[in-house]
This record gives sequence, structure tokens and C-alpha cells, in this order.
Amino acid sequence: MTLDDLKAAARRAAFARRKLAHAADPGTGAGILSEILAGHRGVPLSAYMPIRTEIDPVPAMAEAAAYGLVGVPVIQAVGKPLKFSRWEPDCPMVDGPFGAQVPAVESYFEPEIVIVPLVAFSRAGGRLGYGGGFYDRTLERLRAKRPTLAIGFAFAAQEADDLPLEPTDQPLDMVVTERGVIQPGAG
Repeated sequence: MTLDDLKAAARRAAFARRKLAHAADPGTGAGILSEILAGHRGVPLSAYMPIRTEIDPVPAMAEAAAYGLVGVPVIQAVGKPLKFSRWEPDCPMVDGPFGAQVPAVESYFEPEIVIVPLVAFSRAGGRLGYGGGFYDRTLERLRAKRPTLAIGFAFAAQEADDLPLEPTDQPLDMVVTERGVIQPGAG
């Protein structure tokens, strides 16, 4: 099997687990995410507007927006890093690429915390995304400029023991699930 085959199989299995987890609980993890973000009040951050069966970070985003800049990713083009446009609760939104909503008014900034959606994660901080490499390119660019905290947000069921990763895959600094916080390297 090639690395691409391994990734495709891992994605299929993780999507199935995520679908079941979402059906049981679409987003109580947002409260735990809010607790983590409370320790970073005022730090510019980005999260995402959930699509399909992704866990919903919007309640945590709304709380964080009361203290500082919150944005959502905007895809510029295939093969390019993401840009982040300012989001506020109830701001006008439009359809963006891949079905995710983006702010109707573009106001870009660079976050220092990035809440990352994912398909699967490992306890070691590995992340399997959708395959476009958008977050890997983006985190690499942001981390070259300044420390950037990457927080995976997922259902606990999305954890995998072994992920097919590449050297270009950017690690997560922590993962927040509806069951708690996972700190890679914390034992």
C-alpha cells in the first residue's frame, strides 16, 4: 500500500467514527474548549465554521470574541496557505469553498492560536486532515514568524493509535475533545 492508500483508509475509518460520535453529541466539547481559551484571553485566534459532522466550536468562538479577535479560515487557492478573516457572532456570512461559511466582509489578520478541524488525531499530536494540506502550509508559515498554538478540536472517537504522516505534517500542541484535553508528550 502507498502512503496515499494508507491515508485514504485511515480517513474512511475516521469519518465513520466521527459520524457516529456527531450523531450522539454534536458539540458539548465547546465548553472544554472555552475553558482552554479562557487562559488565552485577548490572543488573536481562529477556529472554523463546522461542516458535515465536525464538532462545533462556535459557542467557544462566541465567548472568545468578547475578549479579542476571532477569525475563520478562508481558502485562497489550492496549494496556498489559508488566510483568516475576522468573525463575530451574527456577522453576515457567505458560502466559501468546500461548503464552509466565511464572513461576508473580509478583514484579515494572523492568529496566534489556531483551532484546527480534523478527521483523525493521535495522542502524539499527529493530525489527519482532509488531504489538501491547507492547515499544514498555514501552520508552517505562521510558526516561522512567531509561536503559534495549534489546538485540534475533535470527538474522542476520532483518536487513532497510528496515523500515516509525512514530514510536512504540522503537529498539534494539544487536542480538545468532549471528554477532555490531550497534551502530546505529557505522558
